[in-house]
Amino acid sequence: MSEHFDVRGGARLVGEVDVVGAKNSVLKLMAAALLAEGTTTITNCPQILDVPLMGDVLRSVGCEVEIEGDTARITTPAELSHRADSAAMGKLRASVCVLGPLVGRLKQAVVALPGGDAIGQRPLDMHQNGLRKLGATSTIEHGCVVAKAETLVGTQIWLDFPSVGATENILMAAVLAEGTTVIDNAAREPEIADICTMLIEMGAKIEGAGTSTLTVHGVEQLHPTEHRVIGDRIVGATWAFAAAMTRGDLTVRGVNPHHLDLVLDKLRLAGAEVTTYDDKGFRIVQPERPIAVDWVTLPYPGFATDLQPFAVALSAVSEGTSMITENVYEARFRFIEEMIRLSGDARTDGHHAVVRGVEKLSSAPVWASDIRAGAGLVLAGLCADGVTEVWDVFHIDRGYPHFVENLNRLGARIDRVTGEPERA
Repeated sequence: MSEHFDVRGGARLVGEVDVVGAKNSVLKLMAAALLAEGTTTITNCPQILDVPLMGDVLRSVGCEVEIEGDTARITTPAELSHRADSAAMGKLRASVCVLGPLVGRLKQAVVALPGGDAIGQRPLDMHQNGLRKLGATSTIEHGCVVAKAETLVGTQIWLDFPSVGATENILMAAVLAEGTTVIDNAAREPEIADICTMLIEMGAKIEGAGTSTLTVHGVEQLHPTEHRVIGDRIVGATWAFAAAMTRGDLTVRGVNPHHLDLVLDKLRLAGAEVTTYDDKGFRIVQPERPIAVDWVTLPYPGFATDLQPFAVALSAVSEGTSMITENVYEARFRFIEEMIRLSGDARTDGHHAVVRGVEKLSSAPVWASDIRAGAGLVLAGLCADGVTEVWDVFHIDRGYPHFVENLNRLGARIDRVTGEPERA
């Protein structure tokens, strides 16, 4: 049976909420455990569906994986399989991040093409080209990425675009390559720096974490470690938008506010009162109706494409007109179709959307197309009259632990309901 959320409008969110480990980091850290024989322990893991799915991927190549609460223990054997083609591979995009570690350690890999959110094309060209630069062959055969090398040798690699996934796979292959690898135009996301930190704890030699140039001096082998995942900036920003949209007062703990500098500055322009607490969290107070501002998605430190649905949802209830420009994933604007169901006043033109704010949205059944779109629809439902049904909520469960429980504790009224939608 399907599940949906019944979201009652009119809530003002008030209180404190904790953010746990970053989804976009923990899955890659779990993959990095493949690089060292023995047991690696990862703490502050979010309790979301994608973590056990990644556990299944690692088990498919021979690891023992124990997930208990917010801790994952991954025991990597001396003899690993190079084939990662389990059913779990088709359920999450991040599964492709086992490619780099397998090629780095085993010099070969057969990795099933990944699944994940329907937000647009995300080809693996840069992943493959990076591995080729290191000395591997890489092809797509029978629905799998196939890579093989006699040896990996450090080199200079320039990325056409600062792809997070390509940076991660090349980085994790390069740590065990011979000589020095320089990755230019590398992704700068905090989650990349988190992976670098864990790899260094395992014995890797990496310079430039958090910058656009990563220098990797290859080592012969790595050792297991214990590592704490950084706080999830996307979840932290979700709560920030929730406070702004509901004219609320939320204190968000467990995330570094400097990872959200641009977001928080934009919310200040929208009329929010923002207080930051070193690297521990922040408080958002929205005393009046938000003021419309423009948003442009760009690679970090720009405004994250993952947050674009929240920018659309906030704009839909703001005073004035906003322009949202999507520069990363072309299918993100599917979210706007659902916002129009909620009486949002929005139109798209290529990779631009114009949103004219309304005082209050109108409830309707809506469907989540991905993790962030689902959460954005829930927040929009809080600003609508009546009860909004949000369907396909399994997407939300992949990225937000205890989402409904946290919202209800902060003043929302949301029920998880089992049943089939009327729409086919």
